[in-house]
Amino acid sequence: MIILLRQLHFDTIVPIQSIQLCRASVTRFYDVLWISFSKFMLSLYRLAVYNILISLIFVTYAGALVASQSQLDDDFLTARKAFREGKAARVADYAQHLQHHVLAPYVEYYLLRMHLKSADIATIEAFLARHKNSLIADRLRADWLKLLAQNQQWQLFEHEFEKLVNKNTELLCFAYQHRIEKQNQEAINSARALWFTANSMPDSCTPVFNALISKNIITVNDRWARIRLALEAGQTGMARYINRRIPASEALNVDELNAAAQNPLRYLKTRQDKIRTRADREIVLFALLRLLSNDTNPALIKWLEIKEKLTDSDQSYFLGRLGYRAAMRHDTRALDWFRAAHQSKDSYPMTDTLLAWQVRAALRAENWNSALDGISRMSDTEQSNSTWQYWKARALKAKGKLSEANALLIPLSNQHHYYGQLAKEELGTVLSTPQESIPVSETEVIAMEEAPGIQRTLAFYRMNLRTEAYWEWVWTIQDFNDRQLLAAAEVARRHGHYDRAINTASKTVDQHDFRLRFPTPHREALRLVVKELELDEAWVYGLIRQESRFLTEVRSSAGAMGLMQLMPDTAKWVARQLGIANFQQNLITHIDINLRLGTYYLKHVFTTLDNQSLLASAAYNAGPGRARRWRDADKSLEGAVYAETIPFSETRDYVKKVLKNSVYYSNVLEHDQTAPTLKERLGIVAKK
Repeated sequence: MIILLRQLHFDTIVPIQSIQLCRASVTRFYDVLWISFSKFMLSLYRLAVYNILISLIFVTYAGALVASQSQLDDDFLTARKAFREGKAARVADYAQHLQHHVLAPYVEYYLLRMHLKSADIATIEAFLARHKNSLIADRLRADWLKLLAQNQQWQLFEHEFEKLVNKNTELLCFAYQHRIEKQNQEAINSARALWFTANSMPDSCTPVFNALISKNIITVNDRWARIRLALEAGQTGMARYINRRIPASEALNVDELNAAAQNPLRYLKTRQDKIRTRADREIVLFALLRLLSNDTNPALIKWLEIKEKLTDSDQSYFLGRLGYRAAMRHDTRALDWFRAAHQSKDSYPMTDTLLAWQVRAALRAENWNSALDGISRMSDTEQSNSTWQYWKARALKAKGKLSEANALLIPLSNQHHYYGQLAKEELGTVLSTPQESIPVSETEVIAMEEAPGIQRTLAFYRMNLRTEAYWEWVWTIQDFNDRQLLAAAEVARRHGHYDRAINTASKTVDQHDFRLRFPTPHREALRLVVKELELDEAWVYGLIRQESRFLTEVRSSAGAMGLMQLMPDTAKWVARQLGIANFQQNLITHIDINLRLGTYYLKHVFTTLDNQSLLASAAYNAGPGRARRWRDADKSLEGAVYAETIPFSETRDYVKKVLKNSVYYSNVLEHDQTAPTLKERLGIVAKK
């Protein structure tokens, strides 16, 4: 418009009226334009103010919600503390205030539990109905059942006992009390089976055992068997307790038992010519086992001096334990002692634990016949374990029985664990993530996050009540199908509870998501240190998964800390090697520092142990000295045999899982078909 006017003014001759009219039009145009612009700016201003106000309201409301939630959580913790301290009135004060909290059912449980003795049946049944199929309902039912048993309200007890999910030994014994009175043979047989243990049992089992002893269903021989179990486990107090059930003329001499416990070698020297009764033999065997727990040869020497004074059954018993201890020490004489124990005229039954070590000794000796013999003697349940299914197949294959071996390997190869992967490789198959592994949808995840049990679990985690969170989670997912398990695992992963994510995703049967089973948190931080140290990222991830399940603040009972579970002394040593000045223990749980220290130590043991991930994994868990000592003195060992014959059960399980994890992580991280197989990672362990 302005340009047009200029053109009219300078380039065209027009009348003055036209020019004035045009100027008036321009003025009106500017006025309209200014008014429109002003209204537009005012609208923008009002919108900005509105948005600011809405934001302020939202922030204030959100802050209030957070503050309110935090306050309610604090109130719940106070109510929980009051419950644990037996302050019923204080719990009642908070119950009304917390009635809309996600953990309100727990407060209700606390209150009812504290008044359970005076509560009427209708109130209890109403609670159980209101919270049907929940963990707290099962707990209250268990509490109620104890009360019913103590009051001998057996009809109501039996009715409610059938509904109980978690039937512990205490409640089982209460049930057996009533059922044995009714001559229930199934209860009699089950109760008798509980007798054979080295451990103490709940008080509710005492009337059961007394009843069975009075009927001679638990015989004198059974009582001696339990004394032997207790003494073998070093439970001399339990042995003395059971000794009261032995006829006085046959019972153990408690003073001699104490002398054998305090100095077994001296006891054997003074008593080896005075072995006459069963009680004498039991104490002598106990003393021999005490010697054997420290060293093989001193016990063997005394055994050779004493054995002729013992029965064939006693000899078989001790020879089995001698073979067991020798096998754990990688003593090549172990198989001879196992064989002698089996060939005794009156052989004493071996436990699955002892037979497992016969098989392990046979693996180190490459004695496949003895391995098959040991497996065949195990209980049916133990024989079906994947460990012995795999080694039985290997033994059969070594003996040229390929069809029998493959019949075991093929079904085993479909299982996603250490032996499943070994079986797969034995059949010549390379690991690949199944194509049907489809992640759950966002809709499934949102629905799962809103489930009451999941909400309660997350609330417990929020308040750092990890034990309560664990049990609530376990209860909630116990009957989930694969899709529900994967959705729950994804919820756990998003909230940083990687241990729950891993364990839950690992329960699926047909549908799997290996990214949930093998998550990769903190990857950027980890990649920096593994690249610098030239470590295998998949192996390090496999180790961290086994060490801490990626929980940064977790501490072991031994004091190991952080993602890579470093002991304070180890962390200090590594810090000195790295030149970290003023290192403080509280830094160990910091993610970057923990990864830096842990990977440095892992690299250290790796390079000092033949650059073998198997030996380094064992060393990381049990120490480099032990990892070296567990090698064979005379020959190289297949890595799988070395791993199988590690004497510490924790370390044995640890190295298997770390290396299995590594294979899966190499697939999850890079889908690298050239990555080492599990057998390649296990390798061959050179002799000492």
